[in-house]
Amino acid sequence: MAKKVRLEDILKILERYDVLELDGVEIRGDFDIELTRRSAIPILLNALQQALKEQMAATQGVQVVQGVVQGGGSVPVVAQPQTTATKMEATAEVEAVLPAEEAKLVPVEFSAKREEWFGEIEEVTLGATRSEGGTRAKTVTIGGERALPFYNFDALMEHPPVIAVDCFDMPIPLAKAVRVMYEDVMEDAGEWAKKNVEVFKADLVTIHLISTDPLIKDTSPREAAKTVEEVLQAVKVPIIIGGSGNPEKDPAVLEAAAEVASGERCLIASANLNMDYERIAKAAMSHGHAVLSWTQLDINQQKTLNRYLLKMGVPRKSIVIDPTTAALGYGLDYAFTNIERIRISALKGDSDLAFPISCGVTNAWGAREAWMKASPIAEDSDWGPASLRGPLYEIITGLTLALAGGDLFMMMHPKAAMTVREVTRMLASADAEEEGAEKESVSVRAEDWISWTGEEA
Repeated sequence: MAKKVRLEDILKILERYDVLELDGVEIRGDFDIELTRRSAIPILLNALQQALKEQMAATQGVQVVQGVVQGGGSVPVVAQPQTTATKMEATAEVEAVLPAEEAKLVPVEFSAKREEWFGEIEEVTLGATRSEGGTRAKTVTIGGERALPFYNFDALMEHPPVIAVDCFDMPIPLAKAVRVMYEDVMEDAGEWAKKNVEVFKADLVTIHLISTDPLIKDTSPREAAKTVEEVLQAVKVPIIIGGSGNPEKDPAVLEAAAEVASGERCLIASANLNMDYERIAKAAMSHGHAVLSWTQLDINQQKTLNRYLLKMGVPRKSIVIDPTTAALGYGLDYAFTNIERIRISALKGDSDLAFPISCGVTNAWGAREAWMKASPIAEDSDWGPASLRGPLYEIITGLTLALAGGDLFMMMHPKAAMTVREVTRMLASADAEEEGAEKESVSVRAEDWISWTGEEA
């Protein structure tokens, strides 16, 4: 015999599970209505009959069943139309009230399927120690992935992403949030680089030789080479050497810089299709450096330039690619999609794209929202303090591209750089403890907090 259910019990069940509406549910069964005053029966019957007549008039093909009213009389009850849709949908029968106890989660075992990739990203080492012919205290290796970024359950990341913090060969206009960090060193490129390493813990330093631009100072390649030499003496981490971006001047500048840094295995930035990339690549090879292959958000151009460099004889272990970083709010979705496509294609076996990826996260400061004090539109909402907004733009840009496949991040704001470094190392399950620094948190290996229990694919 089915258990009797009170309407208020059903309502309590629905309320407990935050059910606001039942759609397509049919409740079948006899019902009893208890009335304390017999004089109310005729009134109730008239009201029910009127309501049912209106419902029947508006509905075709309804079934009518008889309901029994305790205290006398019978009343027709309209059930749900037996249409094809109704028959196809599940029908719930309320026969008992669920036990009045707290809801509990049902334990379910999760089994993941390991993804097998055929490709592997090249490992590129930057910097050279004394035993390797250089003067660096340490080297930095990027690449080597055999799975998607931070998919430690497929294959642990051998080399977590690294951070290169920018410095320049002359004082330049900077957002206030950045300028206050470097006001004491902007006149000296060597001191600027030193602060990036000793104070802000940069893995690498990028020296931008922007004064060589004919439209700025038109500094000679020889003077630029002296600046590179000063930076090499000031810091003992690997360095990245960038020009001014002038396609006519950069090949000569980078040639001179590559020569003065011979044996240090720097990253020469950059070779691209809009300038004499052959001249730059030959200079890098002649002096034992790696080459940054830079294209502009075009996967086909990236493949083409990489093929040209390989055809010239540039070793695979000396190529890092830069598919271009677009800032948050100014095309970051395009940059993410492009980098993600490159990384997936490489893991699927496309050897033309199987290289570590560099991201110019400094480009985040190109967004006006990153550095402007407030919106120029009077009706616009408050943007919040620029001292936080700018670094956040850089952090979000960096972390977004880390998820797409970035291996090397060139950054500007030191706090933003430190944040991206900390988060990506945590995701990569790298030891976050710095040599000689106090340990602030416990380092947890990936296999201890994320595990794979499924069968081999």
